[in-house]
Amino acid sequence: MFKKYLAYTCIALGMGMLLASKSASAQEHDSAVQHLAQAIRFETISYQQTEKINHSAFDNFKSFLKSTYPTVFSSLYIQKISQHSLLIEWTGTHQHLKPVLFEAHYDVVPIEEGTLQDWQHPPFAGVIESGYVWGRGSLDDKVSVIASLEAIEQLLKQGYAPERTLLFAFGHDEEIGGKQGAKQIAQHLKQRDVELEYVIGEGGLLINDHPILPSSTVAMIALAEKSYLTLTLNAKGEGGHSSAPSQNSAVIRLAKAVSALDDNPFEAKLVSPVSEMLVAFAPHVGMVEGFLFNNQWLSESLLVSKLSEKTMSNPLVRTTTAVTMFNAGVKENVVSQQAQAKVNFRLLPGDSTEQILEKVTKIINDTHIEVVADSWGDSPKVANMNAEGYRRIQASIEAELPGTIVTPGLLMATTDTRHYSHLTENIYRFQPFTMHMDDSKTIHSTNERVSLDAVVNAVAISKRLITAVAKP
Repeated sequence: MFKKYLAYTCIALGMGMLLASKSASAQEHDSAVQHLAQAIRFETISYQQTEKINHSAFDNFKSFLKSTYPTVFSSLYIQKISQHSLLIEWTGTHQHLKPVLFEAHYDVVPIEEGTLQDWQHPPFAGVIESGYVWGRGSLDDKVSVIASLEAIEQLLKQGYAPERTLLFAFGHDEEIGGKQGAKQIAQHLKQRDVELEYVIGEGGLLINDHPILPSSTVAMIALAEKSYLTLTLNAKGEGGHSSAPSQNSAVIRLAKAVSALDDNPFEAKLVSPVSEMLVAFAPHVGMVEGFLFNNQWLSESLLVSKLSEKTMSNPLVRTTTAVTMFNAGVKENVVSQQAQAKVNFRLLPGDSTEQILEKVTKIINDTHIEVVADSWGDSPKVANMNAEGYRRIQASIEAELPGTIVTPGLLMATTDTRHYSHLTENIYRFQPFTMHMDDSKTIHSTNERVSLDAVVNAVAISKRLITAVAKP
């Protein structure tokens, strides 16, 4: 009897392993997975020094899209904007309806010098292994471009026709501000007198192990994003020989300045849409937390204090300060007469460049340091979570992934969506793929990767979302 039970057990385990293997194999050979892996192999890198950009890689990527999605490129109206960005128009049967625009980008950030050997797989090899697609752009943001095109291609082949006109904007320079891509697409639409019902763009996504609800899948629809400001600090001081150093050299002045900025963070506060996010979490957490989330008039200071303690939640409650670049000196025995640092700020909704400049100047308190501002502009206003756009995104997520908890949120980064703020009242930031919090650390970093099931689900959610928003 025992031998018979053991035999059945072994057969069952073997079948389970076989099925799991087939499932993994099926995912690996899914068209979206294969196409994303191919897309990663095009080194569409946006460099701050624009003369370093290899535009042939961008041309080759567009050719890849055209050959990979022949129905899309033969059936829909496609325009090139600024040579490298794409605007795809899927005309609806009800022309009186305002269009909805889906926004994503296909450019990626460079690999930091000296980190290449730390990658498990080469960053532009597009390797499929261990349940992931590996490479730069797998998360940010080629996965969104591929998921959208896979969904459109499938729907076209099925004979689907949207009632509302749908626009798909794929920018080529989001990582350096989007001035030639999304900004030009938006201006083109403005010249055509296009008014958008709403925009669905890069930003919120599905998190499997959210720190507030680690046992649930949480879908974040970002109603706002933080704006982007870089201040360049130019310090001057006495130079000379290192054997007789001056007391206030440029390097010392600058070091004191950036240390002061780091030691004096901006005030933490609870703003919209973070406050709405906490209210949405309230029914799904313990009684004490739920009470605090629902009664922010009483608990705001405590909530702000707790959120400030962790690296991942601190940006939700304050304008952040990050010293990102420092440049000084020409030789080890020469005291430099000038030094430069760049400090990047991500501003909470409601904070302005003028406010930041005023406080930074006060904190530094050194007339020998010049402060030069480079702002990407103010962020769009907070979108309405009670409007039809939010409801349709929420319904699409819940229909495709039952049990998912959908909440509003704040995107801590800055995206191309701000360029469309003059075309619509509401911009919702949601990317249709699932990610573990640990994987989020790979965005703009080493070993960027996206899981295979996330890619497959992204196409299914995209199809659901397209058909939902295309209705009157």
